[in-house]
Amino acid sequence: MSTEENKNQENSVEEKNTLEEQQVVETKEVNETDELRERLLRLAAEFDNYKKRTAKEIEAAKNLGKLEMLRKLLPAIDELELALVAIKGNGSDQLKGVELVYSNLLEVLKAEGLAVMEAKGKADPFKHDVMLVKESDEEEGTILEVVRKGYTFREMLIRPASVIVSKGREEKSGE
Repeated sequence: MSTEENKNQENSVEEKNTLEEQQVVETKEVNETDELRERLLRLAAEFDNYKKRTAKEIEAAKNLGKLEMLRKLLPAIDELELALVAIKGNGSDQLKGVELVYSNLLEVLKAEGLAVMEAKGKADPFKHDVMLVKESDEEEGTILEVVRKGYTFREMLIRPASVIVSKGREEKSGE
């Protein structure tokens, strides 16, 4: 073989090695690019989850603050209701003013999520405080009267209703 042929073979081997090295480098670059893309997507997903979790935590903190405020306002609402009953009994001209204040206050609180609990039917120990048990013709455990209204805030119990319930009619023996 001539030197020229040897040189051509060496050049061709070097070119093959160079091409293989370039392909290896390109493959590494593609792999690195794919890894970086995957990391970027994971970070974006984690950040999105962080934003959602933070928004939920902020909303929960706001609701907790509202709940505490509403709990503190309940005695004032009770007193306004008592004032309305007292004024109605006297036939006073102040009735409309107190009714207006009471209705406006309840309207604002209802818009924030306050709801008055219905206290009808059977007493539920999770929703009602039994203050008194009376004899009546009603079935045992039936709510006869609401002593103090119960309230919820967005499905959470703030204060149970205080109620009077029936113990049923006792049968007289010996008759």
